[in-house]
Amino acid sequence: MAVPLQAFVAFCLVLFSWLFHEFVVKAIRSPLRDLPGPRSKGLFSGHMPYAMDPHWSPAAHDQWSKRFGLNMCIKGLNWFDNRLLTLDPRAVTYVLNQTTVYEKPPVSRRLLASLIGAGLLASEGSHHRRQRKVMNPAFSPANLRELTPVFFGKAYELREKWLSLMTDKSKGEHFDVTHWLGRATFDVIGIAGFGYQFNAIQEENEEVYMAYKTMFERTVNKGQDLMDVTYLYFPILATLFPNEHVRIKRRSQAIIYKAGKALVEKKKREFREGNTKSRDLLSLLVRSNMAADVDPSQRISDLDISNQINTFLFAGSDTTSLGLSWCLLFLAQKPEIQARLRTELDSLARQYEHSDDDGYATAEFFALIDKLPLLDNICRETLRFVPPVHSSIRVALKDDVIPISSQMRFEGKDAEAKLAHMKKSFPAGDGIRIAKGEFIHIAVEGFNLSKDVWGEDAHEFNPDRWDNLPDAARSAPGLYSNIMTFGAGPRSCIGMRFSMIEMKTFLFVFIRTFSFSDPPNVMRVNVILTRPFVKEAYNKGSQLPLLITPLHGPLSDS
Repeated sequence: MAVPLQAFVAFCLVLFSWLFHEFVVKAIRSPLRDLPGPRSKGLFSGHMPYAMDPHWSPAAHDQWSKRFGLNMCIKGLNWFDNRLLTLDPRAVTYVLNQTTVYEKPPVSRRLLASLIGAGLLASEGSHHRRQRKVMNPAFSPANLRELTPVFFGKAYELREKWLSLMTDKSKGEHFDVTHWLGRATFDVIGIAGFGYQFNAIQEENEEVYMAYKTMFERTVNKGQDLMDVTYLYFPILATLFPNEHVRIKRRSQAIIYKAGKALVEKKKREFREGNTKSRDLLSLLVRSNMAADVDPSQRISDLDISNQINTFLFAGSDTTSLGLSWCLLFLAQKPEIQARLRTELDSLARQYEHSDDDGYATAEFFALIDKLPLLDNICRETLRFVPPVHSSIRVALKDDVIPISSQMRFEGKDAEAKLAHMKKSFPAGDGIRIAKGEFIHIAVEGFNLSKDVWGEDAHEFNPDRWDNLPDAARSAPGLYSNIMTFGAGPRSCIGMRFSMIEMKTFLFVFIRTFSFSDPPNVMRVNVILTRPFVKEAYNKGSQLPLLITPLHGPLSDS
């Protein structure tokens, strides 16, 4: 009996030593402790709610940047969890471009993979680079232009669906636009992505659509409970002791992967038979992957391609439908801007009068829509004001120094001593030491709402700001319009152009047909993406009911 007891004691000592080193010693030695930042209220309380919850984060980021500058140390899950939160353009650009040094943490990748597979959003390193290289040709401007009729077609179909459901067109009807836009954008990605008809606008019974909806509704409406979070850190427990949420995800994923496998086989068969007519993204991806001039070592597996289908469903439906939902909410809140936009769209349509909708559904006509200044400003401002991805986290794979562009600020009686210590640590004063394994918070929303960048009205929805941007905003990083919504660097959003075509096309159709009004009291909730919840009906999950009223004219009489 003595030997097992000694072994158990030895194991406990080793475990305690490891935990003490990982949580206490590393925290005390962390170079981030030299940075200014908000104080933790206790050993087991951190700043995550203030940094990640859109209800608190705009005010928190604003106050913290005024007190500490653009770079600060926050506490993550507890006092021992030192993290860098940065609103610094130079630091953000550096971190997002150094993809061999900074990656998404394993926990973040597990969460994404559990919902959408190990596709482009959840992969890292050489695996991600191979996937991206093969997928790039499918998202070329020329290929996306050929998909223009798909975007118009589904916008018109949803328009007609809303009209058919109205009992009194003169009074309009309240519709949950988030729900309906989700169905429409799912249809779009089905056709544009895979040449597959989900028919989600008309009815909700297609197997893949229902599997996806069931999986995400559970996550969105009930969130991640303690057991779900535990699974992310200890995935073996999900295998041994799965809860209902895990079982739902597994059932849904099995259905999606079965359909995805069949689609991939179909596209490969078409390629081998010389059929190159299909222009959907999956066909283009398969042809790019199987091209004779591609080195076999650079090709991705059928499983990788199937994972991209899952990624397409998420990125091609959820993100765009949420962007459109927020846009319609802001237009309902500001009817004068909605009226100005309608005038701009009608003016263009009258210049190119067509006898039916198909006359507008061309790449050539969309090129004219794309140049409309107010429409462009409204889309930019919507994506600045509420980025679907609230924030992003990276973990350092090795010790490093992150360059910064602004001086940090310290508080208290010893502020000057702390600043002197910082200058001693960094004589050049332009870098932050970070240790291997430490987290960096890229505050996408915080950057988009920074008053230092966008001016004192940064927390207001103002499309006209884009006609006269501050110098700081003009030089800000970002794939699209100097905002961080689509990211920056090698991992920036590959589907940005796809999303913008869809958003502008739907707005062209809807704003010319309907007025949107009676906005509810909405709060922003970060559940995978930033979603609208009605305050008085929070328990009903994400929704955005708006009063949709047909305008007078031929389109509303259909």
